This record gives sequence, C-alpha cells and structure tokens, in this order.
Amino acid sequence: MSHSPSTTTPVVAVADRAVRPSRVAPHRRRHSLTTRRQHRAAYLFILPFFVIFITMLVVPLVYAGYLSLFESRLIGGEQFAGLANYARAFADPNFWGGLGRVALFLLIQVPIMLGLALFFALALDTGRARGSRSIRLLIFMPYAVPAVIATLMWGYLYGPDFGPLAQVARGVGWGTPDFLSPGNILGSMMNIVTWEFIGYNMIIMYAALRAIPAELYEAAEIEGAGQFRIAWSIKIPSIRPAILLTVIFSVIGSFQLFNEPSLLNAIAPDAITNSFTPNYYAYNLAFINRELNYAAAIAFLLGLVIAVVSYVVQLGEQRREQRERKGL
Repeated sequence: MSHSPSTTTPVVAVADRAVRPSRVAPHRRRHSLTTRRQHRAAYLFILPFFVIFITMLVVPLVYAGYLSLFESRLIGGEQFAGLANYARAFADPNFWGGLGRVALFLLIQVPIMLGLALFFALALDTGRARGSRSIRLLIFMPYAVPAVIATLMWGYLYGPDFGPLAQVARGVGWGTPDFLSPGNILGSMMNIVTWEFIGYNMIIMYAALRAIPAELYEAAEIEGAGQFRIAWSIKIPSIRPAILLTVIFSVIGSFQLFNEPSLLNAIAPDAITNSFTPNYYAYNLAFINRELNYAAAIAFLLGLVIAVVSYVVQLGEQRREQRERKGL
C-alpha cells in the first residue's frame, strides 16, 4: 500500500525534530563542561596573584588606615584619634619640607632622565649606530645593579677625601668639589637615579618604536622627510602612550625616594635629615621614633599625593589628545 507525500512528510519532520535534540545535547554538554574546566584552570592560574595582592597590599593598606586613626599615649594606651594625625601632618613643616624637595626632584630629574632615554631610544632605532645591541645593553646595565649597591658606589665616587672625582678635580686644579654638601646632595641623588633608570625607560620607548610600521617611514622618506622630521612627526607621536607610562612610573618613583637618602645619610649626616623625603620621614617615625600611627597617616597622605599627581598627568594627556582630534 503506497503513501502519498502529504502524509509522510510531517511524520519525517516530527521524527527528525525528536531525534536532533538527542544528537546535539551531548555535544553541548561536553562543550559546557570543557568551558567550565577552562574557567576553573584560569582562576587557579591567577589565584596566586590575588593571594599575594591581597596579603601584601590590600591587608597592609587597610591595617595602615586603621592605625592612622589611633594614637598611642603613655596613659590609656591606644585611643581613637580620628583625623588628628592627618591634621598634625598638614601642620608639620618636616612633612612639607620633604614634599617640597621631592617636588623639586621630580621637576628637574624626571625631564632630564626621560629626555636622555628618548634620545638614546631614537638614536638606536635609526639603525645607524654601530654595535647597537652592545650599546643598548650598556645603557640598560645600570638598571640591573641593585639600588643599594648603586648608591654605595656613587657615595664612594662622591667622597671629598678619597673619591676619584675629587682626586681628579684636585689634580686638574679645580679644588675639591663637595657633592655631599647640603646644597649639592639633592643634585647628587638626581644623578644616581638618572644613572639607574635611564636604561629602563629607554627600553620601554625603544620597544614602542620597534612596533611602528615601517611603511610610515618609507612614505615619509619618499616625501623627502629627514631623520629629524621623521622622529618629530612620526616616531614621538606614535610612542606617546609609552612616554606617558614612563612619566607615571617616574612620578611614583620620585615620591617614593628612600634608598638614596637613607644610605647617603651615613656618609653625609649634615646634609640629609630624618625628614629629607616623606617616605624616609615615615620610616624614621615608625621604626626610630616609634610613632606608628603618625607614620601611617604620613604614608596615606603620600599615597594620596601620588594618586593626584598621576591623575593630573593622565588628564593632561587626555585633554591634549582631545584638542588634537578637534583640530583635525
């Protein structure tokens, strides 16, 4: 007995719909199970970072904030002080003096260091320097030297009695320069930090330069642009995000200046006080004067200053980019 198409087609369609879910569902379940396993593996990989981040940064930060709201008294022990420690910091000339020295350090040292780093990065990127790999390694090598060793080394070089610089100056007839005097100690620290970090910033800028498409250079050379014009109009604008990154890192590092004053204090105690920088001041308050609560308040205010200055730098860069876009 034959069946007409009109009667068989609905039956096949219904049967097909009934069969498809049973065929597709296991594949979907396997895919969902694989995705969950991948997510669990990803969380396990990033778990060590969050553990270290919470235990080494978040917990100490919260604890320091808690300490800054109390004060220790001979009679009564720990007592809640509210914002009294912060009010004391705002009226503390030692804190403002150290902050002023750091601001001067930032305004002078950072432009010099980043300017030299940019110059070296551009010079190495041209490919005309012979032995560019060796030169790049030599410039970066001071960054591999620990800050403690670098400071001690430069402290020996600055020595007015047996330091090589002083001996050479006396041999030439220039007298004995006192690099560790109160008027020169800040400049000596600028030189140390510049020597340490110029290679680090140069590598960041150089890596950004290597990512610029070569077609831009070829088009500029066809138009008759020289190396200076290419660097000013193509290279520097293309690596502005990298330059901004180095500026922010340098701002943070300047306000956290600690190794240099703490080590040079043993060599030049008359030039470096216990409040030479805010970071060094907080350290002396906490571990020498035993004023943990006030030191925590100083550290919080210093972190706030760093955040504000970094935000101002980023905001200025964003507004400049907006003006350029509107000009185009």
